[in-house]
Amino acid sequence: MKQKIALLGFGTVGQGICEILLNKKEYLKEKYNYEFEFVAVADFAFGSVYNPNGLNIPAMLEEAKAKKKFTRDLTTLDNVSLITKCNADVVCELTYTDLDTGGPAIEHCKAALESKKHIVTSNKGPAALRYPEMKALADKKGVKFMIEGTVVAGTPIINLVEGPLAGCEISKIRGILNGTTNYMLSEMEKGMGYDEVLKVAQDLGYAEANPAGDVEGYDARGKVTILANIVMGASMKINEVPCRGITKITSEDIQKAKDTNARWKLIGTVENKDGEITGSVSPEMIDLSHPLAGVMGATNALTFTTDLLGDVTIVGPGAGRIETGFSILTDLLQIHNSSCNCK
Repeated sequence: MKQKIALLGFGTVGQGICEILLNKKEYLKEKYNYEFEFVAVADFAFGSVYNPNGLNIPAMLEEAKAKKKFTRDLTTLDNVSLITKCNADVVCELTYTDLDTGGPAIEHCKAALESKKHIVTSNKGPAALRYPEMKALADKKGVKFMIEGTVVAGTPIINLVEGPLAGCEISKIRGILNGTTNYMLSEMEKGMGYDEVLKVAQDLGYAEANPAGDVEGYDARGKVTILANIVMGASMKINEVPCRGITKITSEDIQKAKDTNARWKLIGTVENKDGEITGSVSPEMIDLSHPLAGVMGATNALTFTTDLLGDVTIVGPGAGRIETGFSILTDLLQIHNSSCNCK
């Protein structure tokens, strides 16, 4: 049976997952017996469309790339009504992240779960601010709340913990959770000043016009909160995580690290110490002998401290159209492969 998908957001990630599914359509059918159909899409720039028998996604991608509004299967339903009334099995919530209020994403997720539709999201808002509530609602309704894409894009973090590392007790997670700041610190080590490298990061699209989410550490703080609550089973609130970004790092600081065979990284940490779970985000001087020290540019990395394997470090991309789209694909496949017959 085809998995029927609704997309909330048709930006970088939404278009990315569409491209992946279209390009790998035959492979996914042959390898996993997975077939799909997009039935609804809502985007503030391109409009809202619904066709219970399937949308023309290639045509919609062409319109989006030309920055034109959708022209087929238009609907006047608002987002929540579209979620509730459409015949999708899975709703992919891919709208812009708001870590202050959760924005419309929380309302979208609740509407989907209440109507017994699975949620797959790369939006950190619902996961960082309301994870226990969302998970409880999903369990109550017999559906899934899948969030692999909320932490380090397509690099498997949540799935790593629940899959290959299953059976290990994890006492600490520590690493580079924001590619923008890692890129900036890498370039500062080459001699660029903070203001100069920030401008370059903005020109390259790594940093937003308002870069506070990255450089003040707020993005990493959201991810730390998600990891604390999912991996460590905490009930941590985002404002309980001490947070300091890289805005005070100077050229003198960079040189001091070099002089001591270290380099600066913005490090997010979650730790379970004698049953007390804490989280933090702050710049740290990392000794060059540590695996995290060698992670440069916009790459992310996390080290898991486990009882059975010791330290395990995973390195991979933390952003990108296809990379984040891949995280959505892994969650869609998990739902497809699940033995849970919840519909």
